[in-house]
Amino acid sequence: MALAPAPRLVLASASPRRLELLRQIGIAPAAVDPAEVDEGVRPRELPRDHALRLAREKAAAVAPRHPGALILAADTVVACGRRILPKAESEADLRACLPAVAMIGPDGTRRERLGLGIVAFKRLEAAEIDAYVRCGEGLGKAGGYAIQGRAAAFVRFLEGSYGAVVGLPLFETAQLLRSFGLQVPS
Repeated sequence: MALAPAPRLVLASASPRRLELLRQIGIAPAAVDPAEVDEGVRPRELPRDHALRLAREKAAAVAPRHPGALILAADTVVACGRRILPKAESEADLRACLPAVAMIGPDGTRRERLGLGIVAFKRLEAAEIDAYVRCGEGLGKAGGYAIQGRAAAFVRFLEGSYGAVVGLPLFETAQLLRSFGLQVPS
């Protein structure tokens, strides 16, 4: 019995970091189609629920535009405890990064995973904060920093997945892709 061909993969994200992370594990989406959803936090919404909801909503927004495709959407939420930090925040002592991945298969099947990365920053001096804000690197980033850039110099430790902190938990994503029949190079 022949295996069915793998579905066409569509990345529902405008993030060049997510595309780069997928390529790192040997995956090249057939298309990139960013989703436009309201990323506002709902009252009493916890970081985990917020990340999963946004990933789901992004996948659901893009799926109708690509019938028969496998839709991959992700969102990263940076939190300090139960408090969700907004994008372009410029200072933190300890942050939990919760990236969620949601996929919608060609038949409408939905699957999702949550990744976790814990990042501890050194205590930042006012001059360090000012310099980082001036460089502009953290603008538009969850938590206001890019660990793959200059902010790496502030990181005391990272626990969990580096890919999760950058914006796409690669282990969880690879598992989901395999569950939908895509071959992920080992």
